[in-house]
Amino acid sequence: MTTNTLIMNGNEDEDFRDFVALHAGALQSSGIPLIYWRSLHDKITNEIYDAGEVFGIMQLQLDKEEEEENEENEKKRVNPGAGMSCKVVVTRDSGLQVSEPTSVFLVDHAWTYRVEQCRQQLEQIPGLLPRMAALMGVDFHGEAPDPDTVELVMENMWKYNQTYNLSEGSPEDKVPVWYIMDEFGSRVQHSDQPSCRMAPFFYMQGGLAYTLLWPLHDLQEGDEVTRDYTYGETDPLVRRCRLLPWVTADLEGVISVTSEPPDSYYENIALENKEQLPVEIQPYTVPEDKTLKVYSDLSQVTNNLTHQRFQLTEDKEEADIIWGYTHIKDYRKLSEERPHVMLNQFPCESIITVKDCMAAVARRAKCGQQPDWLPETFNLHSELPQFIKHYKQRQQRGNDNHWICKPWNLARGLDMHITNNLDYIIRQRESTPKVVCKYIEDPVLFNREEVGMVKFDIRYMLMLHSVQPLRLYAYNVFWLRFANRPFSLDTFDDYQKHFTVMNYAEGVQLKQVHYDEFIPMFDNQYPLYPWKEVEAEVFKAFREFFEAASSRPPPYGICSYPPSRAIYAVDLMLKWSTGKKASVSCSLRSWSLTSAPTVPGPASTTPTSTTTCSRLCSWISPSNARSHKSHDLLYAVFFFYTASHSLCFVSV
Repeated sequence: MTTNTLIMNGNEDEDFRDFVALHAGALQSSGIPLIYWRSLHDKITNEIYDAGEVFGIMQLQLDKEEEEENEENEKKRVNPGAGMSCKVVVTRDSGLQVSEPTSVFLVDHAWTYRVEQCRQQLEQIPGLLPRMAALMGVDFHGEAPDPDTVELVMENMWKYNQTYNLSEGSPEDKVPVWYIMDEFGSRVQHSDQPSCRMAPFFYMQGGLAYTLLWPLHDLQEGDEVTRDYTYGETDPLVRRCRLLPWVTADLEGVISVTSEPPDSYYENIALENKEQLPVEIQPYTVPEDKTLKVYSDLSQVTNNLTHQRFQLTEDKEEADIIWGYTHIKDYRKLSEERPHVMLNQFPCESIITVKDCMAAVARRAKCGQQPDWLPETFNLHSELPQFIKHYKQRQQRGNDNHWICKPWNLARGLDMHITNNLDYIIRQRESTPKVVCKYIEDPVLFNREEVGMVKFDIRYMLMLHSVQPLRLYAYNVFWLRFANRPFSLDTFDDYQKHFTVMNYAEGVQLKQVHYDEFIPMFDNQYPLYPWKEVEAEVFKAFREFFEAASSRPPPYGICSYPPSRAIYAVDLMLKWSTGKKASVSCSLRSWSLTSAPTVPGPASTTPTSTTTCSRLCSWISPSNARSHKSHDLLYAVFFFYTASHSLCFVSV
């Protein structure tokens, strides 16, 4: 049945027609039968919450003998509580029929939030903490928010949380929203053979979110209302893993070792990206006296590239260099028709710029094992069982078990979560695609006089000149970012303690230290670990990673294409190595493609995303190559098109 089968009743159905036009896609993707759409529209527009006329919550008190007999079942209950169990049943005498058009019900949301707001809302919104504590079976006494109760609610809420995310808006708007249904919705239990379906629904005309409930088969009075907590999951092992927050499961047969994904994994990525690989061509030598025409859709380039060797053009067809913001896809056509045109991207470079691929490729450096410079990393989409096994092994050994969940392809600290709560991590699989990485519990800290010992990270800019042979360079100016509060392994929702990206938050201090000022400060704080030696280890990690990324042909590795040059930003932290002799080692956090240099000069205090070498000076000379007042990253990058290296890049 399609939306065309909906029968309209003239002008009075204009509102319903608008409703369908706006929401048909969402209703169809959620599997809500057409028979319920008109009633749903009526209930939403008239705010009809009639579930209480059909359903009721049954509370069961088990005696001691029943508890002993049902010990295993008690471990699997969704709603914890000492000897108490709740379920939703049909209470209407006539039951509930699938064929009845009104058999769709609105379920309200008791609490909607984003994770970074969670603690503050529990502490400040009147009545929220007592309500959540009661819903979750957490003891609550008194009127003032108790820190211990807040922690218990934040720990237990992952058994109750549901999620959705908006498809439009800014990156911040698209960060997943989490919500807890009201007492009725939260009491609907799991079943592998559910009697009902539940799905979130965002009413665009009212800007409100609901959960919808409808029956999958006819129910009689007294029948239980259940839903499948992992609806749509067809893999039996992954299904058991996803149900672990509520149902215990035996994972004895699972191993924690993660191997590189099969070739089909990379082949599917190439198909999704719709890249057409280039034909083989010979390197093109740029004449020394040639003025290169540059086409770019980035204002950072068009506003600042003024050197006489380059001439800007708005005609893409006459360009010698294409410096684009968007993903180049048809390399084949370019290689066949315009093999001399130089580009700012490499074919198949997504295998290093997307976090899940990055981790898989990095393992090649150690023949499938985790390299020292990459935190233990698991893909929550494809490696969830292995992660859970590894987590439990660390738990049994008494090892630190704090992990950070990161979206595959977001930056700026958006939608990142630090926790040692396994339920929390498992539930992240339901939102945006993520990897989970071992959180660095022993980072090398920096002593900020006004604050104390804080986390910091380092950003290097790498220039990939060619893949075959591999020619990789690092910009000899690096950037530093600092946390604003002393580091400790607690309060992981404290952004200013555990994160370093302060450019985008309002009212937050952005601490900057120039690279050439940082080096003597670091050497003074850690005299046994000279920066020169630390940086050598960092460069070694860069080299090993790109050797691994170029060790296989495309689409399994970066494609060699002579006209390509690319600059990448890599963020890293330093950690203390384990072993007989203490040492400092680097831990790579993420790589990102930088279509144009998108880092501010070291003295800049403006947001990274909007400032690109705004203080352009004269072309680099050996005397000023390391001066933060006159370095010119933009020209340095562009001269890579005309020469084998640039003065301010050092070979890695």
